[in-house]
Amino acid sequence: MPGTFIVLEGPDGAGTTKHSKLLADRLTREGRAVVLTFEPTDGPIGSEIRRDLHTHKPIDPLALQKRFCEDRAWHLREVIEPALARGETVISDRSFHSTIAYGEALGLPHETLRAMTKDFRRPDILLVLLPPFSVLGERMGKREAHDALEKRDLQKKVYAAYQRLAAEDPSAIVIDTSGPLEEAAERVARLSA
Repeated sequence: MPGTFIVLEGPDGAGTTKHSKLLADRLTREGRAVVLTFEPTDGPIGSEIRRDLHTHKPIDPLALQKRFCEDRAWHLREVIEPALARGETVISDRSFHSTIAYGEALGLPHETLRAMTKDFRRPDILLVLLPPFSVLGERMGKREAHDALEKRDLQKKVYAAYQRLAAEDPSAIVIDTSGPLEEAAERVARLSA
C-alpha cells in the first residue's frame, strides 16, 4: 500500500519546521515509518539555494523559482517517491505552494508559477500554517540569522499569497499556530490522521 504525502506550508515564522518535526516524532512513536524532509532540500541544488539566500546577493526571481523547481524534481525522484512506494509516511516542510507564494511576492505572474508547478505531485494532506502576521514578525525577530527572503515587506506579500492559495485550494487545511505549541501540535496531528 502506498504511503501518505503530508505537506506543511506557510510563511517564514509560521512554524512549518517545528510542526513537521513534532508530527514526525509523534507518528514515529505511534509505530509509523516516517520520512521527514524539507525544501529547499539538502541535495545538490537545494544546498546551493540555501547558500545563495544567506549571502543576500541580488536574486533573479524567475531563476530562483526555476532552481526551486529543479530541487523539487530531485526531491520527488530521490526521496519522496521511493519512500511513498515503500508505504512510508512522508512529511515535507514546504513544497510547490511555496514556489507560488514566494514567486508571486517577488513579482512573478501567477500563470507562470502555476505552469512551473503543474506537474508536481500534490500532497495527500496539505496543512497551511497561518498565524496572524504580527506573530510571524515577532518570531522572525528572534532569529539569529536571516536569509534574503525574510524581509518584512516581502513577507507581507508572501502571507497574502498563502491566504489566497489556501482559500482557493479546497484540499488546504488552515491552522492558526499562534497559540500554545502543544495545542497547535495536537491540531496538526489530528488533521493529519
